[in-house]
Amino acid sequence: MLPSKPLNLFLILTVTINLCSAELPSFREAPAFRNGRECPKTAWSSLDKKIHNPSIIHIAMTLDTAYLRGSIAGVFSVLHHASCPENIVFHFITTHRRGAELTRAITSTFPYLNFHLYHFDINLVKGKISSSIRRALDQPLNYARMYLADLLPGGVRRIIYFDSDLIVVDDVMKLWSINLGSHVLGAPEYCHANFTNYFTSKFWSNPVFAASFRGRSRNPCYFNTGVMVIDLWKWREGKYTEKLENWMRIQKRYRIYELGSLPPFLLVFAGDVEGMEHRWNQHGLGGDNLEGLCRALHPGPVSLLHWSGKGKPWLRIDSKKPCPLDSLWAPYDLFRHPSLFSDS
Repeated sequence: MLPSKPLNLFLILTVTINLCSAELPSFREAPAFRNGRECPKTAWSSLDKKIHNPSIIHIAMTLDTAYLRGSIAGVFSVLHHASCPENIVFHFITTHRRGAELTRAITSTFPYLNFHLYHFDINLVKGKISSSIRRALDQPLNYARMYLADLLPGGVRRIIYFDSDLIVVDDVMKLWSINLGSHVLGAPEYCHANFTNYFTSKFWSNPVFAASFRGRSRNPCYFNTGVMVIDLWKWREGKYTEKLENWMRIQKRYRIYELGSLPPFLLVFAGDVEGMEHRWNQHGLGGDNLEGLCRALHPGPVSLLHWSGKGKPWLRIDSKKPCPLDSLWAPYDLFRHPSLFSDS
C-alpha cells in the first residue's frame, strides 16, 4: 500500500488532469442582433494600424474556463441592449491553455459576433504576482488588463474593459461616447472610500510610498477596475504598463497591499481618472472577498450590474442558494443545463 502523502499527491494530480481535460460548458446559440437604421455602415480590420473609427465600439474581456459562463452572459447582455450591435468588436484575452476550445465556444454561441482572440503570455506577470486575500485574484489573466495597449492592434485607440462577472442593461454606446478629456482612463469614482483599507501599514509608514497620493490635481478616489474606458494611445505614450509593473515589483519586496491587481491601478491613476456616472458600475454584488454575502444595489439608476467579490451568480444559482439580485443575471445565462437534456 502506498504511503498517505504520495497517495494524496496522486489524487491531486488526477483531479487536476481531469479538470484540465474536462469538456467546456455547452451554451445555447444566441439570436442574431442587427443594427438599427440609424447605425452607420462601417467595418473594422485589425490591419488598420493608425485609423481610428469612432463608430466602431471596441470591448476587451478576458476569457478562461472558470469564468466562461459569466463572459457569455456579459457578451449577450451587451448585444441585447446595443443600438448598433453589428458595430461592436470584442477583443478576448486568453492564455494558450484551451484557447482553441474557447474560440469554438464563442463562435458556436455567437455565430455573427465580430471578435478577435489574443494570447496573453503569463510569463509577463508570473514572477511579479504576490499572493492576495483571495486565490482568484492571483490568476495571471487578472493582470491582463494592464497589457491591453501591448496586445491590441495600433488602430484601436479606445477600449472598454469589462470583467467577466457583469451584465450591461443599457446601450453600451453611451459608455463608449464618454469624453475622457485629458485623462487616460475613465471609470466611476467613489471618493468617500477610505484608502487605508487598500494598503498595508508598511505602505503608510513609508513616507515615499505614502507620498504617492499627495500633490495630485484632484483628491485620489477609489475606482473599480472591472469597468474602464481607456485611451490606448495615451496609455502607450505615458508608458503606464511600466508604471504598474514597477508597483508590482515594490509589492513583491515590501508587501504593501493585499488585493491583487487593483492597488497598482489606484497608485498610478487615483486622482487622475475621468469620473463617470455610478450607474455604469453597480459593483460589489458578489459581496466581500472572503464570504461573498448577498448585497443590495447602490442608490440611483443602473446601467451595469457587477458581481465583483467572492460570490458569482452562476455558482449561487447552481447551488440553489441565489441572492435576490442574481435573478437579474439569470435571463442572460445561455448555459445548457445537462438536466434539461437527460433521459431520466
